[in-house]
Amino acid sequence: MAAAVSRHLGEPWRATGFTDLGERASHPCGIFHGEPISVFAKLNLGGETPAELRGLELLRRHAVAVPKPIAEVRLEHGTLVLLEAIPEIPAEDRTPEQWASIGHELAKLHRVRGRYFGLVEFDGYFGPLPQDNRPAGDWPTFYGTRRLAPLLRRAVDAGRLDADLAKRVERLIGRLPEICGPQAPPALLHGDAQQNNFLTGKDGAYLLDVAPYYGHPEIDLALLDYFAPVPPIVFDAYRAVMPIDRTFGERRELWRLFGYLAVVTVEGDSQFGRPFVGRIAAAVARYV
Repeated sequence: MAAAVSRHLGEPWRATGFTDLGERASHPCGIFHGEPISVFAKLNLGGETPAELRGLELLRRHAVAVPKPIAEVRLEHGTLVLLEAIPEIPAEDRTPEQWASIGHELAKLHRVRGRYFGLVEFDGYFGPLPQDNRPAGDWPTFYGTRRLAPLLRRAVDAGRLDADLAKRVERLIGRLPEICGPQAPPALLHGDAQQNNFLTGKDGAYLLDVAPYYGHPEIDLALLDYFAPVPPIVFDAYRAVMPIDRTFGERRELWRLFGYLAVVTVEGDSQFGRPFVGRIAAAVARYV
């Protein structure tokens, strides 16, 4: 790791300390402190090289604020992703302007438009789960076949959903053309835009843990307050750049459903994960 950072800087670098952040992420991670920079490191123990650096580079090309990538270090049993660490202002200490920067940066991302729903360059991950980005011709087809259906299969195979609830999710997938609301052109998405995946520094918000593809912007908006509420100024700042359809609230749970399925698949046996089965049932009841 020290060699990779030294190559990035063009001068010798060594770590002088470490802060473990593993409790805040789905992968082991933390900050290696040093001079002139500190380094955020995330360990991926899967067989494939994570797409995170490619996703960050995609956003950087469109002038969206992301941490500066350093390297991917190949290990015997995985990959270490290295980024330049940004001094963080925690959520409880954010000023209104810093909260607003989250909405503004997300809206700036959504102004980038694509020709199709999906992403041809690479697939990604939603947390630890692989994410299929093969393009589809319209949003209901993409959301149904690339997001909901694969996660439904994973949840069923993991024994997390009973047959009746699984069939009701399948019926919902069949109704997507009727319930997805107004059409929107493909926008470049964060892909996992819950508020913990935005870091605020003194100069504003940075996007973290991105899983980008071109999709419906409402799906990112629905994830902003997926785990915890955000102040209204986040959405107000977004609206200053991009509109939000007045009926968005009617579809919020529809866009969160793929996230609920992912949580149940990965953590359905835990105290945290078990309530998400009820959220899946409630969402299905609302739209079917």
